[in-house]
Amino acid sequence: MNRVETVGAEEPTLQTPSNPPPGWTYTPPRVTDPRRKQPLLACFLSLMPGLGQIYVGYYRRGFVHAIVVCTLITLLSSNAVAGAQPLFGVFLAFFWLYNIIDAGRRAALYNLALDGIAKIDLPEDVGAIGVRGSVGGGLLLVVLGAVALSHTLWGFSLRWVQDYWPLLPIGLGVYLLVKGVMDRK
Repeated sequence: MNRVETVGAEEPTLQTPSNPPPGWTYTPPRVTDPRRKQPLLACFLSLMPGLGQIYVGYYRRGFVHAIVVCTLITLLSSNAVAGAQPLFGVFLAFFWLYNIIDAGRRAALYNLALDGIAKIDLPEDVGAIGVRGSVGGGLLLVVLGAVALSHTLWGFSLRWVQDYWPLLPIGLGVYLLVKGVMDRK
C-alpha cells in the first residue's frame, strides 16, 4: 500500500464560529444555568403566599408575605375588625394577587441578572436581617398600637374606626397625589 506523505503541507483550517462558511450561521449551544428560575413555577408556588419568593431566593420577602396574609386572614376571621371587613378583604385580595405577580417578576429579573442584562441585587443565601427606618410607617404603627392598647386596657370604643376607616385610603391618596405633583416640579 502506497502511503503519500507531504512534508510542509498546511493543516486544514476548521471553520470556527467567527469564520463560518458562506451561507451558514453559527448558533452557539445553549447552556442552561442551573441557578435559573422558572417564572411560571414561581407564580404557581405563590398561590401559597410567599412560597414563590422563597423559591427565587428572597426568603425574607417570602416570609413577610406569608405573615401579612396570615395576619389578614386572622383579623378577618375574628371580630377584631368588625365593620372594616370590606377594607381588609379587598386588601387581602389585592395583596394575594400582588404576591403572585411579584414572584413571577422577581424570577424573570433574577434570570436577566444571571445573564448580565439587568442590574439588580440578587438575593444572598444567608443575609443579616435588617430593618430600614421609615418615619411614616413608624408613626402609623405607633398610632395603630395606641388605638388597640386604648381599647384593650381602658375599654375605649372602636366604633369610630368602623365609621371613619375610609379616611385612611383618602388620606393616603391625597398624600400620593401631592408627592407626585411635588416630584414633577
